[in-house]
Amino acid sequence: MDKSKRIFLKSKRSFRRRLSPIQLGDRIDYRNMSLISRFISEQGKILSRRVNRLTLKQQRLITIAIKQARILSLLPFLNNDKLVKRSESTARSSGRRTIKK
Repeated sequence: MDKSKRIFLKSKRSFRRRLSPIQLGDRIDYRNMSLISRFISEQGKILSRRVNRLTLKQQRLITIAIKQARILSLLPFLNNDKLVKRSESTARSSGRRTIKK
């Protein structure tokens, strides 16, 4: 293969740098709830590194901060809002019927 063709093939590739959701000034700490809440799902689960677009070191620090916040009761372990609404609606419908005279 000719050198000019090899150079042309390499120039077709593009490198796209992904922007990290954590800026340089942000502290990853259990008290920083606005930062931590971005990395938790609606059900209260810690989102994966792929979804978060974090580095390995950042993901470890986020996970530790979330676990500390849960232990100190700043965050719930599970978000049961949907489960509570379901149980209330089923409890109402399964009650005894009253006979109207």
